[in-house]
Amino acid sequence: MLTRIVHSSITRRLVTALGTLFGVAVLVFIMLRAIPGDQVTAQFGIESGALTPAQRAALESYYGLDQPLLVQFFSWLGNLFTGNLGFSARAHLSVAELTAQSLPVTVELAVITIVLSLVLGVPLGMLSASKPNSARDGLGQVVALAGLSIPAFLLGSSVMAWVATFWGQNPNGQAFARLTDNPMLNLQQMILPAGVLAFGIAAPIMRTTRTAVLDIRAKDFIRTARAKGVPKARIQMRHILTNALVPITTMTGLQFGYLLGGAIVIEQIFSLPGIGRQVLVGIEQKEYAVVQSTILIIAVCFVLVNLLTDMLYRVIDPRVRAL
Repeated sequence: MLTRIVHSSITRRLVTALGTLFGVAVLVFIMLRAIPGDQVTAQFGIESGALTPAQRAALESYYGLDQPLLVQFFSWLGNLFTGNLGFSARAHLSVAELTAQSLPVTVELAVITIVLSLVLGVPLGMLSASKPNSARDGLGQVVALAGLSIPAFLLGSSVMAWVATFWGQNPNGQAFARLTDNPMLNLQQMILPAGVLAFGIAAPIMRTTRTAVLDIRAKDFIRTARAKGVPKARIQMRHILTNALVPITTMTGLQFGYLLGGAIVIEQIFSLPGIGRQVLVGIEQKEYAVVQSTILIIAVCFVLVNLLTDMLYRVIDPRVRAL
């Protein structure tokens, strides 16, 4: 009976994930075609007006733009099942090769950002919740509000200018070094953009931590532990923080999924060759296959992060394992 319930739950999640991915594929396909211009116009610019009808027809046939939209969609979808994600005429590489180069950069940036966000957000949230409505709590709320309010592009540009002015360094002055090639230089190039992103990501984690801690502190088992004389530090770590991990994990998973596709502005400012810049360049060049396949890959990653978050619930909270 239990095995059947587990299999049913897994099947339901997979069906929901596939439906979500199909919906993403349809929306991206439609939105891209709604943007004025096409790949021919993007490639030749104003010179595209000088093309003869025969030349333009040949180029549209080469890029598959002469086919009906429905045929274009299912042709691209069919190629996905064969492992053909498309080809970039600009980079002269397949989308799979481009993604193999750019996705690790974005994942590394997201991991460093999440680590910094947890290091900042969780202690600040617990510190604010330790004395609610105090000056300490008010200061924490102000910091969280600043993190939520200041746009990443403004903070990133300001940090770039500050580093160049006071340190005499240009973070974009050297070619990007990959982690496997030069770990030290790679970390130097990653720490600033990760710090900028972490300032915004730590804010919701801090607020979630504060809310969860305040809610758990009001529970009967916490009052019982205090009445039994359990040390305050043990109550904080063993009872309060452990029980607050589920909402913290939820928020962290959501933010990590957002970073996989939402770090495009920071990647552009700090010249990081991540998957967000890959989408941006693809849109500029009207490379439909590149944009469609890359966004679908980001959506797959987001779904996988959500599934991993659900699995972590079962590790963190025994009550979830019992369901």
